[in-house]
Amino acid sequence: MDAVRTCVACRKRAPRTELLRVVVHEGRLCVDDRAVLPGRGAWVHPLAQCLDQAVKRGAFPRALRASGKPDAGPLENRLKTLMDN
Repeated sequence: MDAVRTCVACRKRAPRTELLRVVVHEGRLCVDDRAVLPGRGAWVHPLAQCLDQAVKRGAFPRALRASGKPDAGPLENRLKTLMDN
């Protein structure tokens, strides 16, 4: 059985396989495809509205206990790539 996680944006619960794990790496938000990178992870649906909502509400720094505001650029670029395929 797949573990259930909660999206930091919409707060809906979903299996891990339906969500992206996001970590802070060198001050940037990065997708952790294999869920193996060290540190705290935040889970988000791979949808533009969930990503926008999480960034606007400051959900990532809070969930990841990061100081300051991590750069969401790499995460947004990755999400656009996923949605184009």
